[in-house]
Amino acid sequence: MTCCLRFWPRYRDPSHMPLNEMPQVVLDSTKMGSDCVIVKGGKRVCGTGAVLANAPIVQNKAYFEIKIQSGGLWGVGLATDKTKLDVVPLGKDSHSWVLRSEGTVYHNDEVVHKIDTIPGEGDVVSCSYDHVELNLFLDGKSMQCPVTGIRGQVFPVFYVDDGAILDVAFADFSYPPPDGFERIMFEKNIL
Repeated sequence: MTCCLRFWPRYRDPSHMPLNEMPQVVLDSTKMGSDCVIVKGGKRVCGTGAVLANAPIVQNKAYFEIKIQSGGLWGVGLATDKTKLDVVPLGKDSHSWVLRSEGTVYHNDEVVHKIDTIPGEGDVVSCSYDHVELNLFLDGKSMQCPVTGIRGQVFPVFYVDDGAILDVAFADFSYPPPDGFERIMFEKNIL
């Protein structure tokens, strides 16, 4: 059965949302450390502290990137909404899995991986997550350090300190996502 109003020029189906009105994934100003600063429309983080994205990863294969605009202490990865966003570096608790600026991947205050090439200013660090593994990439090349055992609803997380500035990308990527991975999408409820 179809709605006869769909032919009426002023009628707009409330379940249809044009692409230009779809919510964007950005840094969430309600889920950040108190000394964290978000600028550039929710796509740059500076100051001191951590911030979550405004959308959890709900789809099967998600991808996002950061570009290191200014060095310092920084981190990127995944976290639940229970991680402490005022305490950096992240990776000290059981609620965060992060690559730190010195080239280590931390979770639960333990080194999970140590990478060979340390990212620096101008580099792009990418993350892909498929609910089994978090994989990290440096300038489009795999760092060969898969992180497993991630549990619960997770969000992309980013932290900065000591003058670091990160630009985040949830779309319009510098490097193509691995096959089958795509930008993070908001969950849509169908009722």
